[in-house]
Amino acid sequence: MATLTAVRPAFGGFSFDNCKRNAVLEVEASKVGCSVPAARKTGTTICGVVFKDGVVLGADTRATEGMIVADKNCSKIHYISPNIYCCGAGTAADTEMTTQLISSNLELHSLSTGRLPRVATANRMLKQMLFRYQGYIGAALVLGGVDCNGPHLYSIYPHGSTDKLPYVTMGSGSLAAMAVFEDRYKPDMEEDAAKQLVRDAIAAGIFNDLGSGSNIDLCVITKSKVNYIRPHDEANKKGVRTGDYKYKRGTTGVLTKAVTPIDLELLEESVQTMDTS
Repeated sequence: MATLTAVRPAFGGFSFDNCKRNAVLEVEASKVGCSVPAARKTGTTICGVVFKDGVVLGADTRATEGMIVADKNCSKIHYISPNIYCCGAGTAADTEMTTQLISSNLELHSLSTGRLPRVATANRMLKQMLFRYQGYIGAALVLGGVDCNGPHLYSIYPHGSTDKLPYVTMGSGSLAAMAVFEDRYKPDMEEDAAKQLVRDAIAAGIFNDLGSGSNIDLCVITKSKVNYIRPHDEANKKGVRTGDYKYKRGTTGVLTKAVTPIDLELLEESVQTMDTS
């Protein structure tokens, strides 16, 4: 029996049907005294700085789920290409999948051109993808790398806007990290000084933002090599318990004691051997 299929023409442009649906749901929910779920707040501190020979990227390792620490050692510095890495803040799944998709597309681009991709190319791919989804992909990114034109550092916002700056911060702990950069940044820094600056900026985010915590990861990108240091430092070290909470028997007086025996009647007993063959 033949099946009848209706061919629907494809319409160009963006579709905002879900936005209209959400507005209707919000009105209907207010009539019955309910509220639509709000966007989940995430916490992260990521940053990057350009030094004399390359770029240093940094990130904390705490992944939160509401008020719960879901992962204490989450990797937030993602591979894009051999000379480009990207830090992700926001929704963990969105940052993972976005960077993996762009990394795959850049690999195809590199194979077709026969050269390492440029950082500006990765920046253009990321911003066009995020703009296409109008901010519904919760990925705030810090993109850094070194190509034939030297070191580059970009900040990419979830709506698709970008900035190219000598030092950038993103995430809920970005204000504390930016304060460290604005106080101590100098042009043409040495590698060790840049690593220490990024380390202190991430530590400032960890100690001043509840959504950031645990370890500090660094990624040093130069023209000749990439040094991914995980972990570089442990900012929040677990303390040693000094008190002893075990008490001897008889410390607390027993006022009354009652023992009630329970009589059980065994009806049937069977022993089965486990098959281990």
